[in-house]
Amino acid sequence: MAVETATTEALGPRMRALREAMDLSLRDLAERSGVSAPMLSQVERGETSPTLQVAERIAAGLELRLSQLLRLDEGGAVAIVRHKERRKGRATAKGHRYEILTPPLPGQRAELSRHTLTAAAVTGGPGDPPMHEPGSRETALVQSGTVVLVCDGQRHELHEGDCVTFDADLPHHFENPGASQAVLLAVLSAGLRRS
Repeated sequence: MAVETATTEALGPRMRALREAMDLSLRDLAERSGVSAPMLSQVERGETSPTLQVAERIAAGLELRLSQLLRLDEGGAVAIVRHKERRKGRATAKGHRYEILTPPLPGQRAELSRHTLTAAAVTGGPGDPPMHEPGSRETALVQSGTVVLVCDGQRHELHEGDCVTFDADLPHHFENPGASQAVLLAVLSAGLRRS
């Protein structure tokens, strides 16, 4: 059974955009998915319709579910994440909690998160997200309290309403030096594609 024609027409350009966003060549995706590079090229150009089994292998190579690749689980041009639907990270022993506010859409190159730091809390401990990929940038807005950004060994004190942008692929963490809770919003932009 092949993927429907209407879906196939949109699948090729979408597959190519996702592959390029991950900085993968056709050969790289072929190795990751087990689908030959010539077949992947034909799908991207809209010359052939993959079977559901092949489409599922392509999706896995792109680190997606089949429904995400085919956009079956997307509700159109607008995606809303309700308060109760936020993806929550584990609270750390160092007093840091975070939530991802953006939906997990394929090919998305930016992510908005909300971080809560208790008094004397520090980010970057076990359970926190890993260091960001090369070329990543982060912008953080302090919603309440005071935080210190330590980036590449330099300390920057930030107060309520202050906003900072920095290279997120450098060693960094946030600290709450105050006696009360601090909250910040952070936008992480993925690394630039290598040319």
